Amino acid sequence: MYGWIWRHLPGNAWTRAFISLVLMLAVVYLLFQYVFPWAEPLLPFNDVTVDNGMAAVR
Repeated sequence: MYGWIWRHLPGNAWTRAFISLVLMLAVVYLLFQYVFPWAEPLLPFNDVTVDNGMAAVR
């Protein structure tokens, strides 16, 4: 997949590297702005199972 993207980008290696960096930053931005906030309520990270009752008896 990355080879296909690299072959289809215009310009020389430096231009392709810059465009690849911009594309990568755009994907990270979209993930943090839209995908992660949408998925956060669906994930069980806030389901704490710590018991405040009796301590372990020895």
